[in-house]
Amino acid sequence: MSIKVYDTTLRDGAQAFGVSFSLEDKIRIAEALDDLGVHYLEGGWPGSNPKDIAFFEAVKGMNFKNLKVAAFSSTRRPDVKIEEDANIQTLIKAETPVYTIFGKSWDLHVEKALRTTLEENLKMIYDTVSYLKRFADEVIYDAEHFFDGYKANREYALKTLKVAEEAGADCLVLADTNGGTLPHEIEEIIEDVKKHVKAPLGIHAHNDSDVAVANTLVAVRKGAVHVQGTINGLGERCGNANLCSVIPNLVLKMGLEVIPKENLKKLFDVAHLVAELSGRPHIENMPYVGDYAFAHKGGVHVSAIKRDPRTYEHIPPELVGNRRIISISELSGKSNVLEKIKEMGFEIDESSPKVREILKKIKELEAQGYHFEGAEASFELLVRDMLGKRKKYFEFLGFTVMTIKNRDEESFSEATVKVRVPDEVAKRLGHDEPFEHTAAEGEGPVEALDRAVRKALEKFYPSLKDTKLTDYKVRILNEQAGTKATTRVLIESSDGKRRWGTVGVSPNIIEASWTALLESLEYKLHKDEEEMRNDEEN
Repeated sequence: MSIKVYDTTLRDGAQAFGVSFSLEDKIRIAEALDDLGVHYLEGGWPGSNPKDIAFFEAVKGMNFKNLKVAAFSSTRRPDVKIEEDANIQTLIKAETPVYTIFGKSWDLHVEKALRTTLEENLKMIYDTVSYLKRFADEVIYDAEHFFDGYKANREYALKTLKVAEEAGADCLVLADTNGGTLPHEIEEIIEDVKKHVKAPLGIHAHNDSDVAVANTLVAVRKGAVHVQGTINGLGERCGNANLCSVIPNLVLKMGLEVIPKENLKKLFDVAHLVAELSGRPHIENMPYVGDYAFAHKGGVHVSAIKRDPRTYEHIPPELVGNRRIISISELSGKSNVLEKIKEMGFEIDESSPKVREILKKIKELEAQGYHFEGAEASFELLVRDMLGKRKKYFEFLGFTVMTIKNRDEESFSEATVKVRVPDEVAKRLGHDEPFEHTAAEGEGPVEALDRAVRKALEKFYPSLKDTKLTDYKVRILNEQAGTKATTRVLIESSDGKRRWGTVGVSPNIIEASWTALLESLEYKLHKDEEEMRNDEEN
């Protein structure tokens, strides 16, 4: 059985709180979904805002390989001729190959929201679908609030579907608009619907009961051939059915023809692209495409997946473009440490006492408040140190930080830093002295320190100019200690090619930040040297 995927990220997904896609964002998402193999893309509601109109104009000149663009609107207004309805006429001007129309299936909405009669609502559905069939290849009818409507007035809800079918709708999409229907109800209702209409059925599930994906899958089991949803489950309130789960479940678990199986490996990148453009943080433990969807922390788990990944993974992560992560923490065992050391490219014998020493050190540091999940760079530097492979690029000699606040002016901070580099580094670059003592200002003490240490080291290591601090997290570990509490600082850095995390722990937040900052720069230098060595060998 072939299932068509209808993506509504640009319309329903854009209704999520805090999300606003630019025209350029919409085009990038459209191109990514086309490349993924999605069949339909709902571009928006042309009658609602100028940005959606601009999108439909922009895509007229684009040649998509897989997807058809759909424009979305409601049925005509009550007691208005279809030719005179502004929304419908704007929809036609979008000139898309597919029009998607939603109509009311719930008598409550007809009488309370539309404030019209049940009979007039049926005429609105029929008039709109039959009229639009003159202008498009396909007209998809979305039966809004269908499941609530069915439960309230079964006969009328079914009648709205029959009218849309008679008018020529190519697909009847049953919408759980309030997201309150459970999977067993979906199954029972669709079984009944199939007795009354012959047109292909679709499903549009919202996630207010946290079962949107499950509802979509059971609808397909009962005969739906068209599934609607959004990337990352974006949508109003609790969101829509997450296509990043729906698609791999249909392909890998149910063996259905959806998108080409080889395209699944693009899913991880599409999910992260939409997260980035939507301005919403990507959920790290999201099934299939979350950064930690295939992360293993417990030593027993790691030991088992080394022998056979199927012991703790339901699919190979590579199928959806993801990767396996071995985490290091106080729960880690010997297997975790060995696996991480091998990932770094170091050769070590499983029976080496160094493995136990490293594991013991990790547990000691985590007991002090260190946290190596998300701080893989600090962990690598620790391993290098204990294996005698940590190169000394610079030596920290001291710093001073001051915060200045005048009564009528905003505060600012000033930091002075003194570092030393190996003599051979200074000589190679033509510097007389291996020392650098410099100062910098910032809005706060950490920013001032960051600027000062970079200023000092960039003189000797110009590649550090590419490094930027992209995230800074602070956690108080023992709140009951008040102002003497231990602070953990996690820093994320990037040089445009790589991202890495470092950690610092101290009762002094400045010292904790300083430790994480220095390790971030040191890790960058190690990676640069590794990269240069690999290039020379190749």
